[in-house]
Amino acid sequence: MGKDELRKGMFISLGQIGLIERKKAEKAIHEHLFESSLWKQAHSIGITLSTKKEWDTKTIIERAWIEGKKVCIPKAIHQTRALHFYEITSFLQVERGYFDLLEPVVSETERIDKALIDLMIVPGLIFTRSGYRIGFGGGFYDRFLEDYENTTVSLLHTNQLVDSFPIESHDIPVQYLVTEKGLIRTEEKS
Repeated sequence: MGKDELRKGMFISLGQIGLIERKKAEKAIHEHLFESSLWKQAHSIGITLSTKKEWDTKTIIERAWIEGKKVCIPKAIHQTRALHFYEITSFLQVERGYFDLLEPVVSETERIDKALIDLMIVPGLIFTRSGYRIGFGGGFYDRFLEDYENTTVSLLHTNQLVDSFPIESHDIPVQYLVTEKGLIRTEEKS
């Protein structure tokens, strides 16, 4: 089964989670993240502004601001499929961009070097316990993570964990997964 078919199946599966269960899971995911040493030690975070199909990140961004953390969100550079991260201090500094995603207003924000982002919250749709992920297509994060040396984590429901899927040479695993059941350190590759 190809990645597109896997994505379609996961969207259907996630769509079957009721609103009350979704909110409960989201709250637990947030709590596990905030209680983790990953979060507590990070002075700056890289994060996307979630769409309706993703786990809420607005709450995470607001918590980061309250705690004095620097919040950096990505701008997609389509020609090279790169991500550039910019610090935002307000939701007024974002606009609709690529694929209708919320991106930083470049003229009102400062670009932050990836080495200065302590914790990267990497979006995804399907995950293995080894930290490999199927994203939403495009490979932007795999390119970004090639030389990113700090901590990576993804937020997901345990329904999004699968035993395996075809891994390609350019796929980069995340180091941690946060589910509604807790924090998982991804399995080391042998």
